[in-house]
Amino acid sequence: MNMKNLSVRRLVRCAVIAAVYVVVCLVLAPFSYGAVQVRVAEALCLLPVFGAEYIVGVTLGCFLANLLGSTVVDVVFGTLATLLACLVTYKLRDIRVKGLAIPASLPPVAFNMIIVGAFEITFFFSDGAPTAMLAVFNAVTVGIGELISCTILGVALVKLIESNAGLNKIFTEE
Repeated sequence: MNMKNLSVRRLVRCAVIAAVYVVVCLVLAPFSYGAVQVRVAEALCLLPVFGAEYIVGVTLGCFLANLLGSTVVDVVFGTLATLLACLVTYKLRDIRVKGLAIPASLPPVAFNMIIVGAFEITFFFSDGAPTAMLAVFNAVTVGIGELISCTILGVALVKLIESNAGLNKIFTEE
């Protein structure tokens, strides 16, 4: 396959993942937005395990989902958390614990806990004055949702793709 086809294939994968992220967020909107959420689409944050193009696809999907269903503050900070998480997930792509991509699932949990939970929700969406206790509470609630989305669903998604030859070809074929 020549380089032009390779670039087109990666661009299409990027666009499809962005679209899937948006659709999953909007279809599951009651679970995708708010201080207490399980954003199922965040499982896609583990796709950079399969290639750098997924960093762009997932980040673009997050940006568009936040633009369509959240606030301008979340467009900025939520998207930043996803971008940073995907970059670090990509760096951890080859590390496995008992064959599972568990280390790659932790950056989305950590970045969202800190940026979205402890910072964004605490400073922009809390009724009272921001306190350390409130920041910890918000970080924990966001972290629980991210653990479900990324460490459970995302790790399962990676395992499914890695163990299914057809899916593996779709997600990794050069």
